[in-house]
Amino acid sequence: MTNIESIVSEINQRAKTHPVGKLHEIRKNLPGHRISSKYIFDSRTIKDLYAFHFGGRKELQFNIGVEDDKLRYGVAFSLETSRSLPKINVLFPKIKRFNDFIQSYPEEYLDMRMWHYKDGVRSSDYMPTSIPHELVTKGVFIFLGKRQSLTLLDYECILNIFDRLLPLYEYVENNGNLQLPLEAPFEFQPGCTTKKPSAKVTQAQKEIDMNLRHNALQEALWSKLSKKYGDKNVGTENQSGTGSIDLVVHQNSEYWFYEIKTAYSPRVCIREAIGQLLEYAFWPGMQTVTRLIVVGEGALDKGGEKYLCTLRNRFSLPIEYEQIAI
Repeated sequence: MTNIESIVSEINQRAKTHPVGKLHEIRKNLPGHRISSKYIFDSRTIKDLYAFHFGGRKELQFNIGVEDDKLRYGVAFSLETSRSLPKINVLFPKIKRFNDFIQSYPEEYLDMRMWHYKDGVRSSDYMPTSIPHELVTKGVFIFLGKRQSLTLLDYECILNIFDRLLPLYEYVENNGNLQLPLEAPFEFQPGCTTKKPSAKVTQAQKEIDMNLRHNALQEALWSKLSKKYGDKNVGTENQSGTGSIDLVVHQNSEYWFYEIKTAYSPRVCIREAIGQLLEYAFWPGMQTVTRLIVVGEGALDKGGEKYLCTLRNRFSLPIEYEQIAI
């Protein structure tokens, strides 16, 4: 057997004790996914250097592949046309649902990386994010997952990653009928839920990644606002007495406070920033502020606009959201 074939065989056998091992049963219950295979990977979808789950050409596919003496493993969109995928537009709504999920759960896959191939050229690794429009084109391959050395493969780690990616797959492939858990209505539940510690990513690495992104966003925002209002009217890391404000704009006798968040979901950015902004602005003895602005990379949707409008009208909070792209 080739190296890929032996790897696939081991994954298929070990998957029997993992949730992803029931992929064939999950697919049967999804709209338009009647034909399936007993295993994750099928002989019909095993190639020389890669493999994807049976039926994966028209789906968000579970994928493994050899890249520079390492094995990639995770999920992918392959926008290469073939007899089984003559047109890539069947994947467009699925890419949109992928973006919806990633924006709603921006911290779920922080220990993983994304990369893509375009015109045969591999990109560098980047943090999990929404797939931009310029990548949704014929011939592009987009991947989310991890890599291991081929000389010492940890199959349980591979399958654990597949298990974690299974909710993303189900959401993408369910034609929008599956609601994200965050959209569930409020229901009171008494008691105290004990949360299990997570080993998805070391806290140190997570903080490094987020701090680097925060710094880049802060510089971009300062550059944008200083050009608009003048260098002397825009400052970063101003001390408020209760903390350091990411950015402050001074206009006439007014002060505007900006708080930057690295989550790709505007909803998460607002949730994380609003407490800080309120403390900076309204703690006894603080500077009078006329505008509070949450800053994030994602575009605010209609739900977010309605939420901020409610806060302004009902509580007279001068709260806003601004998108910054880098």
